[in-house]
Amino acid sequence: MSLRILVVDRHAERAKQVVRALEGVGHEVTPVIRANVDLYREVQVRAPDVIVVSMDSPSRDTLESIQAITAGQPRPIVMFSNAADEETIHSAIRAGVSAYVVDGLQPHRLKAIMDVAIARFREFQALRQELHQARQSLAERKVIDRAKGILMKTRGLSEDEAYTALRKMAMARNRKLVEIAESVITALDLLGS
Repeated sequence: MSLRILVVDRHAERAKQVVRALEGVGHEVTPVIRANVDLYREVQVRAPDVIVVSMDSPSRDTLESIQAITAGQPRPIVMFSNAADEETIHSAIRAGVSAYVVDGLQPHRLKAIMDVAIARFREFQALRQELHQARQSLAERKVIDRAKGILMKTRGLSEDEAYTALRKMAMARNRKLVEIAESVITALDLLGS
């Protein structure tokens, strides 16, 4: 599978090695950018599938750009660095780096490292999606439970009867159960009860 890759490196010779290695395995490399440009903007313009960053030590600005990319346009990010201290590594991972490789970029290992980074990124994105769905389901469940409580109190219904009433209203109006529950809560708020 051919990927569009953005390479960030301020050292021209090292960048050429990376580009050759990536193109050698069939990837398309966008023009190499220097580390001191607006990385977030470059990602918006170039829309790469993967970002490869090579630098002696990631700067605070670079990590902030990576964090912004991860928040708004997540994609696999591979970072090669000479900085092996624990704090720098943790900062890079927290910012959204999928693979952090210390002590040099070796072109013959690049494909394997990228494959691992992409797999890790996809797994992380799946977990994020699961967490988002679980939170959304919990929030919807709370709304439905509150609406059931309102029906139980105002109409003297049991919990099962209140749930059945909400379901019937949702089916009759061809709307989601949570939307009907929100309508019940809004109606109560409007009545000031």
